[in-house]
Amino acid sequence: MAERSLEVVGMGVKNPINLKFLKSRKLEDLESLPPSSGNGKIRYRTPSSADLHDSFTNGGPESPTGNGTTDHLEKMKRTMARYDPVSDKIHRYRGVLLVISIPIVLIMFVLYVMPGKSGQGAVVLEEFELNSRKIGASSRGNRNYAVIFDAGSSGSRVHVYCFDHNLDLVPIGSELELFEQIKPGLSYYAKDPQAAANSLLSLLDKAESVVPLNLRSKTPVRVGATAGLRALEGDAADRILQAVRDLLKDRSTLKSEANGVKILDGSQEGSYEWVTINYLLGKLGGTYKDTVGIIDLGGGSVQMAYAISKDAASKTPSVPAGEDNYVNEMYLKGSKYYLYVHSYLSYGLLAARAEILKASDDSGNPCILEGFDGTYAYGGKEYKVSAPSSGTSMEECRRVTLKALKINDTCTHMKCTFGGVWNGGGGDGQKNLFVASFFFDRAAEAGFINAADPVAKVKPHSFAEAAERACGTKYADAKATFPNVGEDNLAYICMDLVYQYTLLTDGFGLDPYQDVTLAVPSRLYRLEAKFQM
Repeated sequence: MAERSLEVVGMGVKNPINLKFLKSRKLEDLESLPPSSGNGKIRYRTPSSADLHDSFTNGGPESPTGNGTTDHLEKMKRTMARYDPVSDKIHRYRGVLLVISIPIVLIMFVLYVMPGKSGQGAVVLEEFELNSRKIGASSRGNRNYAVIFDAGSSGSRVHVYCFDHNLDLVPIGSELELFEQIKPGLSYYAKDPQAAANSLLSLLDKAESVVPLNLRSKTPVRVGATAGLRALEGDAADRILQAVRDLLKDRSTLKSEANGVKILDGSQEGSYEWVTINYLLGKLGGTYKDTVGIIDLGGGSVQMAYAISKDAASKTPSVPAGEDNYVNEMYLKGSKYYLYVHSYLSYGLLAARAEILKASDDSGNPCILEGFDGTYAYGGKEYKVSAPSSGTSMEECRRVTLKALKINDTCTHMKCTFGGVWNGGGGDGQKNLFVASFFFDRAAEAGFINAADPVAKVKPHSFAEAAERACGTKYADAKATFPNVGEDNLAYICMDLVYQYTLLTDGFGLDPYQDVTLAVPSRLYRLEAKFQM
């Protein structure tokens, strides 16, 4: 009987992906490798589609009696909770819900890591009958590795994967990947490209240490940067990317190519997030009404993506030259989708702080906790940070935040989000929303969700309630009130929560009391997948 696979077409590459691995797999079911020199940290398994479906429909993961996999996950959670502060745990295990999405990792590997011509065009994922593909005897038992750097706004992360000849993931030691991270991100070194590149050295050394010596020259290494570099002015981003290319060429024993170090555009970020979460929830292959939407708040940008009807897509307004289209056509599991996606550069959480600081006057910013006096650095610039003499005020913080969001900019379409951007028209594809990344982080740190849970049902108003508490806290008392918030973020806890509430309700037009699902991000720690849309 013919074997079922996925066919993925893009970047001039056409490769089959074995469907037998697209089901959630227990780590103990996979072929083991000898212990590696990896980090040895305890990590969550990737939840199955059923796990995610239960979380989506019931508001949290189920733990049925006798479910060894679920019990194992709970045991790991308890173990991790004993050793990791909440903020560290959130960042280290951001993919509890969707991290290392095995199908998306494989797509990423085939279309981005494997050699192929770069090019633009639609991505098609279709099931097809594989009648002729055979693995030669000489390839049996082979192992291949891939090293992926995710250069995000707030930090850099490295992932190392091992694949067998079927492109199935094979554990590295006791894990499905090696993962390490550092802070700050590349954009922090806007004025010193060499320092930016050198910041990756410790991650590079750890990555190389788990790749067998005889395979290093054949192991591709890729670096994908996101909004942090996109936001830099002038040629700063290009200089940093070139410094990274030079570092890999001169210092690495891995296989590096010039085009393997690049910046993802915002449309790709949102698209890959949407594909991943809907695949894992089993929502692909039906109508757009069955899918869920996603709002992902990163450090440098925020993305919104959801499927719309063909009729709504036909009314898509034109965009200025050089900007991404509002709607992408996608063929996924036999169905055609019209995906509305827009990325708002400078409105990720860390970038938005700078925008809100710029929107206040010289007397101080009402979003800053009273008693703090310092500076905030972002994108190579520094901003004076202090509360006004009148103190912190949630009401005034909202006013300044609305100004920073440009809520009142001219809207030339039927309806806009903020900054004059078309909102996609709404509809059933937006009815069920997942909000991810920094939304989850701050909610956990503020204490209105459990950081150990991979998903949580909340209402946008939950952020407002937490913001009211935060804005009424003096800086001297903030650590006692919010013990899980890192020192670097304490002064901004009022600002962050007010921004998140304002972004959801005033920016994206959500009802303050509608249910949304908070989730950790799906994009390989902000990498998503590296195939061309």
